[in-house]
Amino acid sequence: MTGLVSAPVSGLKGDVIVTGDKSISHRALMIGSMAVGETVIRGLLLGDDVLCTAAALEAMGVTIERETDDLWRVHGVGVGGLREPDNVLDLGNSGTGARLLMGLVATHPIQVQFTGDDSLRTRPMGRIATPLSQMGTQVIARDGDKMPLTVIGARMAMPITYALPVPSAQIKSAVLLAGLNTPGETSVIETRPSRDHTELMLRHFGATVTVTDEATDRRVITLTGQPELESKEVVVPGDPSSAAFPLVAALITPDAEVTIKNIGLNPLRIGLIDTLCEMGAAIDIANARDQAGEPVADLVVKTSSLTGVVVPPERAPSMIDEYPILAVAAAAANGVTRMQGLAELRVKESDRLAAIADGLNACGITVEIDGDDLIVTGSPGNIPGGAEIESRMDHRIAMSFMVLGMISKDPIAIDDADHIATSFPSFIALMNGLGAKIGEHM
Repeated sequence: MTGLVSAPVSGLKGDVIVTGDKSISHRALMIGSMAVGETVIRGLLLGDDVLCTAAALEAMGVTIERETDDLWRVHGVGVGGLREPDNVLDLGNSGTGARLLMGLVATHPIQVQFTGDDSLRTRPMGRIATPLSQMGTQVIARDGDKMPLTVIGARMAMPITYALPVPSAQIKSAVLLAGLNTPGETSVIETRPSRDHTELMLRHFGATVTVTDEATDRRVITLTGQPELESKEVVVPGDPSSAAFPLVAALITPDAEVTIKNIGLNPLRIGLIDTLCEMGAAIDIANARDQAGEPVADLVVKTSSLTGVVVPPERAPSMIDEYPILAVAAAAANGVTRMQGLAELRVKESDRLAAIADGLNACGITVEIDGDDLIVTGSPGNIPGGAEIESRMDHRIAMSFMVLGMISKDPIAIDDADHIATSFPSFIALMNGLGAKIGEHM
């Protein structure tokens, strides 16, 4: 697969199940590897990012069996049980896998080399290296704290209390995973709550994790180190970041009604849904339930008339991956949508802030970047389209502009769709099954 093209449609209909949550899939594999016994995982995301994490763990002595696409077995080695791999660990395009694994190995007395694809090698790793170095770990990276890099694990790890410089679940999780093999208590302080899948998963496996809200801008997460984690069963819910694409497509295309089943609705992951509801979206939540400490439900979505809103910066941690598709919804809304505080988008798989703005502009949408804010002026029913978008090796940019093509006057193409497989390998089949017209771009 290389390029794709998406044409205008109406009448998207059907029930769908999106791929397993990527964040939870990574954590289930890693924490299951630290448990004693066999952990059973159902619904694991089969995207390239998660498969890279599984391969890396196997290279460090963990036995992982793929019994079926829906059933995986992880034979844990216990806390502190990872061995030094024989070769460099290649994490492909997975920033989450790379950063969390850096934390996991940081307090093992082993030396591990990490690399990735062209995109991952451009992303900063210094924000992970800084707290790990305080625990006694050495991280040797090339200029700009980028991959390839080497992690030399601490032989006598020290617990730390670390205040996050930016709201980041990846930094928080790396520190907590390093704290697993560290005596005493390791704490992370955050000023804005970020996604808490690591804390919930650690508790599910038997670790002691406390969360204290000391003030409106000070949340302390503390892990008691060197627990004996017990193997568990994990059922991975559908990924809300992947569900965002059929969700927004159903909202902005004519005469649509789509039910998205089994979606994780962790309160720290639903910023997009909150924002879309503020914009006037018709989203009903049905069949609410709990799976392994995570809230899960079905979403019933219908065509809606959206209105622009101001999205405050404190909402960014709960929807950091969803801004590209929110910008598409904003392009279809009446009025102006201002998304505030998006500095973190500059260091994702691409400079997503620039990629969103350049793509919308190429499709005839009025868009502006003001500091770290993205301002989109909607043009419902009057989006020219007809452009070829540079995806910049970014799966979410590629999928977002495929959704925009469903409401533009002329089809929209992307130059490279290969990276969609990192998070949502069934994207094209799922969307076309609802009635979309996505095909190869020659």
